[in-house]
Amino acid sequence: MAFPVDLRRCQALGLAGSAVLALGGETAGALPVRESLSPTSGRGAGLVGVYFGVVLLIAAWALLGKVIRGPEPPTPRALLVVLAVWAAPLLLAPPLFSRDVYSYLAQGAMVDAHLDVYLHGPARLGGPLADEVAPMWRHSATPYGPVFLALASGLSGLTDGRIPAGLIGMRLIALLGVALMAVALPRLARHSGTDPAVALWLGALNPLVLLHLVAGAHNDAMMLGLLGVGLVLARGRWYLVGVVLVTLAALVKAPAALGLVAVVVMRGRTGLVRTAAGTLAVAAVTTTAATALTGTGYGWIAALRTPVSPENWSPTTVLGRATGTLLHGLGSDLAPLALPAWRAAGLLLTIAVVLHIWFRRRPGPVYALGLSLLTLAALSPAIRPWYALWSLFLIAAAARSVRVQRRVAVASAVLALAVLPSGNPADTEQIVLAVCGGVLAVVVLWQAEQASRVPALERTA
Repeated sequence: MAFPVDLRRCQALGLAGSAVLALGGETAGALPVRESLSPTSGRGAGLVGVYFGVVLLIAAWALLGKVIRGPEPPTPRALLVVLAVWAAPLLLAPPLFSRDVYSYLAQGAMVDAHLDVYLHGPARLGGPLADEVAPMWRHSATPYGPVFLALASGLSGLTDGRIPAGLIGMRLIALLGVALMAVALPRLARHSGTDPAVALWLGALNPLVLLHLVAGAHNDAMMLGLLGVGLVLARGRWYLVGVVLVTLAALVKAPAALGLVAVVVMRGRTGLVRTAAGTLAVAAVTTTAATALTGTGYGWIAALRTPVSPENWSPTTVLGRATGTLLHGLGSDLAPLALPAWRAAGLLLTIAVVLHIWFRRRPGPVYALGLSLLTLAALSPAIRPWYALWSLFLIAAAARSVRVQRRVAVASAVLALAVLPSGNPADTEQIVLAVCGGVLAVVVLWQAEQASRVPALERTA
């Protein structure tokens, strides 16, 4: 876009986008069951509003990227103010783009009621909270670690199972995770030789962070926040504290355990074996202590085999189902084995690619960790847009190539449009409404650009 931009204009445009997005979510978001079942004429308008706001937010973010690379780039502190302004309207909005936050609340209530979340799904809890969980997850054990379950259980005790208070509390936990990410990013960038302002723009102000970590309140925020701060501390005198934090991140969600490899590489230049042994020992003690304190046990390891939703679009799952359908049509008895075979192939390929990254390509440890998590997310049995943040957060801090940064930015913008605000599968009518909202935003932005050219032409005349 040709119209002049500065930090203040980007901030205002992004604020308008997140405000319209939050307003549209009041009728089109992942609402409680009773509200979503009640007849409302505003649901279609809400969906249009959500995508109108998302496109405005993406545009503001893209323009902010130009400002950062301009002659007078903003300071990291100024960018943190922009992040706070953009996030503010989303704090009191209903959950958006996923119903996972209801699962978190139900799982916390189960722990609080001394029910084993690694054996039973929220259906065992019953009541209003279980009704809010998406149907396919009501009978599924949780794959989350004891640290997150302790947070969810504590929140359940504070809110006494009240859904509105629980939603706000879970969003505050996610916001704390985003704040830790924002604190870690500039420091990781300096250690990796990249621009801290660019790292903040790409890794914290990214629309995916706002849509899925703030508005969606996903526990990935806490995982990434602990992982980022842990990596920062592990580089310096606070090595042991850093290992503890990285381990705690893995006890929120398991993928963060790969961060221990980065810690060993960062610290083990003169004594790799000794550093690896010390890191594993500290991680083991931390895991044992956290599990003992929370009392949830080690069932989360087996629960990592949580079933994959039918709408999942992981490449290995899609190929497995397509192969199974083909074999079934041919009358082969091997059809039931197709999906497990493709998933096993994905696991083997993941291991091979990760080993290649660390032992053959040998980028910096933070960048290598980001590429490894990207591989894990892409080839796992299940994939969601917010899984991209596992790698994006670290690549933003460590990627020196402008070309890589641009590719990550484009991928982020595309993924930001990939999920309905209700978190449900899309039908044709909803897709049309979403496209209308996005197109309307593009038209408004184009009109603003045209209007900005008139004064410029008058001045040159």
